[in-house]
Amino acid sequence: MPTQRDNQSGRTAILLIHCPDRRGLVSAITNFISRNDGNIVYLDQHVDAQKKVFFMRIEWELEGFAIAPERIADELKREVADPFQMNWALHFSDEVQRMALFVSRLPHCLYDILARWQSGEWRVEVPLIISNHEDLRPVAERFGIPYYCLPITPDNKPEQEARQLELLREHDIDFVVLARYMQILSPSFVEQYPERIINIHHSFLPAFAGAKPYHAAHARGVKIIGATSHYVTAELDAGPIIAQDVTAVTHRDSVEDLVRKGRDLEKLVLARAIWTHLQRKVLCYDNRTVIFD
Repeated sequence: MPTQRDNQSGRTAILLIHCPDRRGLVSAITNFISRNDGNIVYLDQHVDAQKKVFFMRIEWELEGFAIAPERIADELKREVADPFQMNWALHFSDEVQRMALFVSRLPHCLYDILARWQSGEWRVEVPLIISNHEDLRPVAERFGIPYYCLPITPDNKPEQEARQLELLREHDIDFVVLARYMQILSPSFVEQYPERIINIHHSFLPAFAGAKPYHAAHARGVKIIGATSHYVTAELDAGPIIAQDVTAVTHRDSVEDLVRKGRDLEKLVLARAIWTHLQRKVLCYDNRTVIFD
């Protein structure tokens, strides 16, 4: 009769670690897995030589693993994590994260995300979309996703953010994506989802901040434009960077060309950031990220 240990076909455990660098770390982690009959399918590591910090992502098959999934965290903590003073997180490959989308009026990132979700490119659930405008409600309805419009003014922002957080809790949200949401989240909101709010913006910041950055860039005659996706922190647009990219522009490009190329980049860079987050390949440390291959 098949046991729970045998009934794990295709399922893997994913371990993310950072801790003070010292000898024997890799051996301790891999020996823990191998002596319990685990087969490692992924291992990537990095050492910050200046700060003497060790980073690792390791993944192993659960089929045939001697420790039941619900006991792995306790055994790992006792045998490896505590002795080596590790900061760590354990995940399983069959976990399906729940993603909330925040939008305002621009639809390009929203359409791209929902197309990837609906096509099955991403294993993720999208339980709701939150906006401060009604403009994109038809998009949400087209994809069959509940849409909550919570207009924000200086007078009602605390109450509306409280309602947003209530909705996120009601829908058991794991992380939030600001898909061109044109509102600044308060520090009290951000602290509820540390390293779990992903933003996208053009890479002109801070050189071309303001309402019309592409106009300013065009007037200056820039030769490249870009986009940056990062985790949100209390300091505006200063969180750990997950993904970036650039594309060339020339004197032949109009402001409209810059806007079109910029929005294409925003879609791609945000999608890469979300994909990397979903794959558990981001490790944040000291307001920077280690992105595992």
